Amino acid sequence: MRKVKHNKIRNTGLLFECLLRQITSDVLNKDNNSKAVSIVKDKFNENTELGKELALYNILITKKFKSDSKADYFINEVMKTRGDLNNSTLRREKYNLIKEIQSNYDLQKFMSSKVPNYKVFASIYKLFEYNTLSPDEKTESFFNIVEHVTTEDKSIKLSETVHTLPDDEDLRILTYRTLLEKFNQKYTKLSGAQKNLLREYINNVSNTNSLKDTLKEIVKGLKNDLKTHSKNLKDKVVKIKMSEAIKSIDKFCGIEDKSDVVKDEYVIQTMRYLELVKEVKKSGNKKQKVI
Repeated sequence: MRKVKHNKIRNTGLLFECLLRQITSDVLNKDNNSKAVSIVKDKFNENTELGKELALYNILITKKFKSDSKADYFINEVMKTRGDLNNSTLRREKYNLIKEIQSNYDLQKFMSSKVPNYKVFASIYKLFEYNTLSPDEKTESFFNIVEHVTTEDKSIKLSETVHTLPDDEDLRILTYRTLLEKFNQKYTKLSGAQKNLLREYINNVSNTNSLKDTLKEIVKGLKNDLKTHSKNLKDKVVKIKMSEAIKSIDKFCGIEDKSDVVKDEYVIQTMRYLELVKEVKKSGNKKQKVI
């Protein structure tokens, strides 16, 4: 039996992820007329078969179990639910979705961005789309998903940063998952202060006073931490650079900005300062251990 090829252009989960990345790019570029937004709202909702299939992709990507037996039962139940979808309607909706994406974007370039858990998306697609998989291929795809849902994800999750999703802003908030992915790739583990800042940033996409207040509180603590740890620095050059960093913190993190609006760059700079504190503390602890 010939091996089934994964067609990423017809993978509902990947199409949605790429649309989210496009929306994120448009939001950060201040594009208020993103075509990707209208595509998502029109094609992926609870009244479409595409929206229903996407929900099944999402639950397989996000759900976690500690035991293989629970994971096995869970995946089989998801497969049964997938079998209840109207395949002819789903195929038509997917065809129209791809056609609309193709009319607004370069499809190959649009689908070229790297997506975490690509192997899992591909495995889900094969199980969803084909009833004639070979025993080997079906087993491989099934256990790729079992492994995923039983492996603990130690990166920061959306649930750790977002407590509630306002109905009128949920689509925009979801796009910030890509920002979290970037932070996960850059930093091994986010500190409590970093998570707190991201939580406020995501929940206050309209830049209300609470985000500014959180920023001021974090920067105040940053100054104290940096001043305390800079006293232990032995290298004169490093000490001078640390002093300059402390002097510039209000400017770089937006505290000197009298506006209530918190720019993206202020959040990014504050995250970098928080990372600096982590590294300085880590360095100090290593020295103490050596002594």
